[in-house]
Amino acid sequence: MLPHYYSLNEYLLNTFGSKMYKLALNARMTCPNRDGLIDTRGCIFCSAGGSGDFAGNAPTVTEQIEAGISQVSGKYHGDDYIAYFQAYTNTYAPVEYLRNVYMEAALNSHIRIISIATRPDCLDDGICRLLADINSIKPVWIELGLQTTNLASVRYIRRGYDNECFADAITRLKHFHSCEHIIAHMIIGLPGETIDDMLATSSCIARYADGIKLQLLHILKGTDLADDYDAQHFHLPELDEYIDILEAIIKRLPPDIVVHRLTGDGPKKLLIAPMWSADKKRVLNTINQRFINDGLIQGSLYRK
Repeated sequence: MLPHYYSLNEYLLNTFGSKMYKLALNARMTCPNRDGLIDTRGCIFCSAGGSGDFAGNAPTVTEQIEAGISQVSGKYHGDDYIAYFQAYTNTYAPVEYLRNVYMEAALNSHIRIISIATRPDCLDDGICRLLADINSIKPVWIELGLQTTNLASVRYIRRGYDNECFADAITRLKHFHSCEHIIAHMIIGLPGETIDDMLATSSCIARYADGIKLQLLHILKGTDLADDYDAQHFHLPELDEYIDILEAIIKRLPPDIVVHRLTGDGPKKLLIAPMWSADKKRVLNTINQRFINDGLIQGSLYRK
């Protein structure tokens, strides 16, 4: 294990014996924060694609998997893939619909892991039992968009559920043995948040989840956040400042929590700010070098 930093690739090698490529899928669902159950506007930062701007568009899950494999064949030569149900809320549908969608992925010979992005308020007992059934076929990962535990930020981003809901959902998932791995998403750089606020969020995630996804706040065209940014031009971290925050968070994480992502890259056609995030290769190389210099990792983030 690397000191202070347990990367996704390291975890995959240790647990499954190989690195894997993640295929982003769209299961044609919506979100209670969009269909009127909670709100109609969605989270303030979320694009029209429901955070699934990189997900497939083919009609069926199988066709999306095949298209995704074909698309990455030039740069990935393995045969182990993660089916990532990414767009919108992927447990927000009747159980039988969900069963058909998940089973289509679970029975695909190329798929090793089923990763499902959802909301903690969309995980009732029936869905948790279904997930347990799928988990008995292929390992299930559940990804929850916590983003922040700061109550002012929770209201501002229109998340639509309280922090207790997050904790309760994880308790329910563990009770039903619904998944092998729980990942929580966190946004770095929300307006008005201090480093202490962000450390509090990462500490909460470390207490409940097995993995963390660290995400830079992006301003995307067509979002309410973009309107606020145009009006106020609130501060967004520069790359060096962002890495400082990453280091502060990672140094305080337990050594066994898996860091699934260190940043993110919004669709370039939608990105308003920060523009430095558009050069993903440069961003990751800069993070990599800083982490090596500061002793957080040994060698490359992408060790073989």
